[in-house]
Amino acid sequence: MLTVRSGVRIESFLEMMSAERGASENTLASYRRDLEDAQQELPSGLFAADASELRAYLGTIAERGFAPTTQARRLSALRQFYKFLYAEGLRADDPTGTLDAPRRDRPLPKTLSVAETGRLLDLARAEAAAGHGDMVAAARLHALVEVLYATGLRVSELVALPLTVALRDERYFTVRGKGGKERLVPLSRPAVEAMRGWLERRASVAAWAESPHLFPAASETGYLPRQVFARDLKALAARAGIAVTRVSPHVIRHAFASHLLANGADLRSLQQLLGHSDISTTQIYTHVLEERLVRLVQDHHPLAD
Repeated sequence: MLTVRSGVRIESFLEMMSAERGASENTLASYRRDLEDAQQELPSGLFAADASELRAYLGTIAERGFAPTTQARRLSALRQFYKFLYAEGLRADDPTGTLDAPRRDRPLPKTLSVAETGRLLDLARAEAAAGHGDMVAAARLHALVEVLYATGLRVSELVALPLTVALRDERYFTVRGKGGKERLVPLSRPAVEAMRGWLERRASVAAWAESPHLFPAASETGYLPRQVFARDLKALAARAGIAVTRVSPHVIRHAFASHLLANGADLRSLQQLLGHSDISTTQIYTHVLEERLVRLVQDHHPLAD
């Protein structure tokens, strides 16, 4: 049972996370669930628990079938909480200091081959040119897919692009990503042409004339919901003969990264293009580099088999 004292300390912690760290509502809700679960399970309660109790508790999380990612998140919440208690003088120690994070084997990102990606782009281009079904929707989907593969944007960044991106002559633009950080993103010629084709169709919808968004919609945000784009992309994949379970906006972002690395890009440049704050996030693509290096040796070493 959650005691009044523990409840008050959790609330104080969450207030600090909101006021000082700017934690989102979703993050705060996750912290609350994790801490309340720990309070329920720890024999001495959340406030008085020692390192051995916390270690045992984390072990029970694994036994309850939770994934390593969930276990790691629980440990992160506990570390933040006890760090807060220590800083506020409510505890004389931090019992999480000796706890090890659960091992997390990062799965390789799903991606598409160059040929499969080409089939998607070719079909989107052909359907936009032929006015497949809804001509406006076909032109929009073509622009979305071309820009996504050309830039590797996050889907949230893509659908929220301002109209000014398509009105520029330069083959690059600035996008504001996670944490409000800006980065420079280059555009391919096919992406520029697809956006121009989309602008012509966009102009035929009078309701969008004053919209500042490149992909406007009658939604709360004023731009196309990412769920709509994901749905349309899967339908395009089905028409292209690609299993819909293998295709999503994030998969196209992975394809952008994997194909660049396979053709000679380096991790640091890719980190900047993807907007990763830490190179460790970009390192999920090292398998592509390894494959490239193996081929390099096999193809060019004089004594390679």
